Amino acid sequence: MITCFIRYKIDPFKRDQFADYARAWGQAIPRCGADLVGYFAPHEGSATTAYGVYSIDSLAAYESYRARLADDPLGQQNYEFARRERFILEEDRIFLRNVSLPHGALLPLAGKVAP
Repeated sequence: MITCFIRYKIDPFKRDQFADYARAWGQAIPRCGADLVGYFAPHEGSATTAYGVYSIDSLAAYESYRARLADDPLGQQNYEFARRERFILEEDRIFLRNVSLPHGALLPLAGKVAP
């Protein structure tokens, strides 16, 4: 399992448009095969940084998911909405994998890290 972290730089005067964009992905992303963690908009601190986070099985699964998302009617509308309204100034993504133990899990032996 890998998790995609999308960092957005958004227009601080168009945060409502970003919120609409995020809500639409809340429907389309799970329908197209990814496990959406959520979209996060500025609240305190930076007025221009936002994130989208979702998990997917692999990079191969990601490629299939992106094709489904591009064909999805709501996905197409959302891409067009972002292009037309220009509330996203920059977007970049990184794929990470979780290497920590589940919350509250104990290590097998005190002082030793499990492989």
